[in-house]
Amino acid sequence: MLRVEQAIIVEGKYDKIKLSSIIDGVIIPTNGYGIFKDKEKLALIKFYAEKTGIIILTDSDSAGFLIRNYIKGIVSRGRIINVYIPDIFGKEKRKIKPSSEGKIGVEGMDKEVIMEAFAKAGIVSSEGEKRDSISRLDFYELGLSGCANSSELRKKLLKRLKLPELLSTQGLLEVVNTILTKDELVNIIAEIKGD
Repeated sequence: MLRVEQAIIVEGKYDKIKLSSIIDGVIIPTNGYGIFKDKEKLALIKFYAEKTGIIILTDSDSAGFLIRNYIKGIVSRGRIINVYIPDIFGKEKRKIKPSSEGKIGVEGMDKEVIMEAFAKAGIVSSEGEKRDSISRLDFYELGLSGCANSSELRKKLLKRLKLPELLSTQGLLEVVNTILTKDELVNIIAEIKGD
């Protein structure tokens, strides 16, 4: 399994499912053209671009390039790495007929093809020290969930981390696991509670 530090931006949930079996990292689906109106997801993508960098992996058809170019256009700061899959003609197994351009998308690519695309883009597995995961239990023990003032504490944490205010508890858990250690989170919560 390829472990990456950057958040990977893909077009849809089936692309995310495919990559989840190959990649250990944050994978954010754009929901196709839905990204054009999803301010919260755009804010999250911008956040990751600045914090860890992003990898854009869209289909090789015109829709994929439109989404890719849109994301590149809205991310003004941070690092963007483009990973391109080759033009392979056919159809995905779950579909009745091929796409309008007849090209297989990310979800239909073989693992080896995806790994080769990442290697061509210079993405290699991170050898960094594996950090302890921050769990739902940790969130509960810190007062971020299941407590009387959990919602207010999460809002303060989101503001402190400059994250979208509408990010769900699960979304927040995923983000903090990529940007903070457990000790760093404990210290930030102590500071917030002390304010």
